[in-house]
Amino acid sequence: MPVVKAHSFRLMRPLPWVRRGLLSDRRRLGRWGQRQAERHLRRQGCRTLARNWSASCGELDLVVCETDGTLVFVEVKTRRSEDFAPAGAAVNFRKQRRIARTAKRFVTQYHVSDSPLRFDVITVILPPRGAPHITHYPAAFVP
Repeated sequence: MPVVKAHSFRLMRPLPWVRRGLLSDRRRLGRWGQRQAERHLRRQGCRTLARNWSASCGELDLVVCETDGTLVFVEVKTRRSEDFAPAGAAVNFRKQRRIARTAKRFVTQYHVSDSPLRFDVITVILPPRGAPHITHYPAAFVP
């Protein structure tokens, strides 16, 4: 599985007082990380189809379409650090199953079953100091 790392200098660095607010509030940090991940995907030529799409079986953080027509379901994990565990490890088998079930619901609701599908994970790490780090794991899992 190839790993694509984003260059730190391209990312939006939050101002010091904004960073303090982000690091103290998990929801704000998650929303900020999702915006950074979406921005990263847009730079790679992807078009956003849905954000935080939810159904009774779960939620999809981002649904994007690549230039070749591939439908990509993206799970975004934002953390302050990876000292305890890697952020990508939070997407375990149970979470993968839930994402796949929700993606199936999305595909049937919008009649896009003829498009190729892919499941990616993007991790966004915002340390107390320095630039944020984005790591993109294309085709992170196959349901």
